[in-house]
Amino acid sequence: MQLENLQAQQQFHIRQRLRMMVNQYEVHAVAPDGSEGGLLAFAQQKRLAFKEQVTIYTDDSKQQPLLGFKARQRLDIGATYDVTDHAGNPIGLFRKDFAQSLLRSTWHVEQAGLPQVTGQERSMPVALLRRFVDSLSWLPYHFDFVAGGQPVFSVIKQWGLRDRYVVQIHNPQVDRRVVIAMAVALDALQGR
Repeated sequence: MQLENLQAQQQFHIRQRLRMMVNQYEVHAVAPDGSEGGLLAFAQQKRLAFKEQVTIYTDDSKQQPLLGFKARQRLDIGATYDVTDHAGNPIGLFRKDFAQSLLRSTWHVEQAGLPQVTGQERSMPVALLRRFVDSLSWLPYHFDFVAGGQPVFSVIKQWGLRDRYVVQIHNPQVDRRVVIAMAVALDALQGR
């Protein structure tokens, strides 16, 4: 997909594929009727890697990279992840705020030309239930990402047997590749 077409998207659907040794994610456009549209990107992450790295391709043939993100360090607590384009050039970063995430998961996203974006679980009660009642850790969580009090994007987990998300873009200037990286990371890294 051309970058201009990707940047024009106002909403994505992200769906996890069930695989044994890797996490795989499909990123789809949204059709005019609100249903899942064409494939925009395909992500793959190896499980149990010492240093997290995820490559996101233009499709599931994995022939052409679209973007990627990689942890700067091996220790995952509060790790910073660099987001790069298909050629490895930096386009943004995100990091988990470990202290704030003890009660309600909080992430910071940076992209040139925009103020720092902070994303936090929308519901404190759901966040607390997920942390302190093991049998409820499956509860869907929703993240709202804001900058200067203004919404930038949202990631809403849907009910279902496999992980599915709706990503809504509120700020047209945010790089959709950074948004896709953050949304995939929420599923791939959130439980750690």
